[in-house]
Amino acid sequence: MPIPLLLSPFSLPSPPQPLPRNGAPWRCPTRLRAALRLTPPHPPPPPLHLGLAAGRGDGGRRFVGTLGSKRARAAGAVRISAMSGDGGGGAGGTGIAAAAAATVVFAVMNRVLYKLALVPMKNYPFFLAQFATFGYVLVYFSILFIRFRAGIVTREMLALPKSQFMLIGLLEALGAASGMAAAAMLPGPSIPVLSQSFLVWQLILSVLILGRKYRANQILGCLLVTTGVILAVAGGASDGPILSEVKFFWPAVMMTSAAFQAAASIIKEFVFIDGAKRLEGKRPDIFVVNSFGSGFQALFIFLLLPFLSNLKGIPFAQLPEYLNRGAACFLNVGGNLKDCHGAPLLPLLYITLNMAFNISVLNLVKMSTAVVASLTSTLAVPLSIYILSLPLPYLPEGTNLSTSFLIGVATLVLGLLLYNLPKKSANQVKKD
Repeated sequence: MPIPLLLSPFSLPSPPQPLPRNGAPWRCPTRLRAALRLTPPHPPPPPLHLGLAAGRGDGGRRFVGTLGSKRARAAGAVRISAMSGDGGGGAGGTGIAAAAAATVVFAVMNRVLYKLALVPMKNYPFFLAQFATFGYVLVYFSILFIRFRAGIVTREMLALPKSQFMLIGLLEALGAASGMAAAAMLPGPSIPVLSQSFLVWQLILSVLILGRKYRANQILGCLLVTTGVILAVAGGASDGPILSEVKFFWPAVMMTSAAFQAAASIIKEFVFIDGAKRLEGKRPDIFVVNSFGSGFQALFIFLLLPFLSNLKGIPFAQLPEYLNRGAACFLNVGGNLKDCHGAPLLPLLYITLNMAFNISVLNLVKMSTAVVASLTSTLAVPLSIYILSLPLPYLPEGTNLSTSFLIGVATLVLGLLLYNLPKKSANQVKKD
């Protein structure tokens, strides 16, 4: 049935004309009139302009602009704003704020515990990374199975196209491989600085893939956040030029690694948007995306293991022996493990918090956008640097933070505030 016909108000058939009886209208008894009262065969269809708007990845503004009154467009604009993570108010805005706060907490704990986990695992960081990669697959699919049995995950969610998850896994594996290759050739403090191109890539790719449009204050806010993180990391890690003696090739490889990871995050957001269309408005469960994405990532990492182990200075023929030693240190069992003090507690804490962080980030992507999730995560960078500058268990020596760090933090916070400036509803309706 054509959409305009569906949108037209339902009209009942006209009642029959009263039949004359002896010159006077014939009146049907009350009970008979009630029995013959005409009712529409189906209830009136719900208005489609808001549903169609919510189903589009770009907010469905085209549908709202053409199918509805000014009042409906205003209501649709508010709903779209809340769904797109653009500062929507009400319960949606409160839920996004709570999810963002949880993400910041998990991000800080994740970074701090990673540093602590490397105290016992300082000779086996490659083992820790691979253990986490393959261990997450088992945990995520176990949770997915439990949620499926509980009815939270439906068969329709599990039937979503696997090509999307395969692309996510491939991009994340390529990002890990290229990032590891560049990290082997770059000075340590430059790595987190170059990784901040991740947010810039996200802005570009969300425009190209999702068709999203950003206001000038949002673009400027993201650039300020990136600048603030660079200043904070450089000020907290090094006092000199950190890329003065490095050729351009390896910094370019590190930024390409960030592009792969940014593309994976945008594809995850696309999966939620596309899944909502396929599932009649219900977005896929986050463990569907996490499980299949992590599964394909582990598959591609397994195929790249010879290349990755050589990058870490471990000949592929010696990889089994290295993994055995790494497992012994992780579990703190066997002989001559004096350097593994703190295991297995610290590595297990890191893996647990890293998993919680990954889940919280994906949940925030589902509720808002990938860019909002990244901006939230970047707030954890200066906070974690500050915490790591304090004397901690297993890290008793503290460090002094420079003025550049404080300037960077202030710039970052200013960028976040600028990005989240509320949009005037009147202008939004006019634009829609």
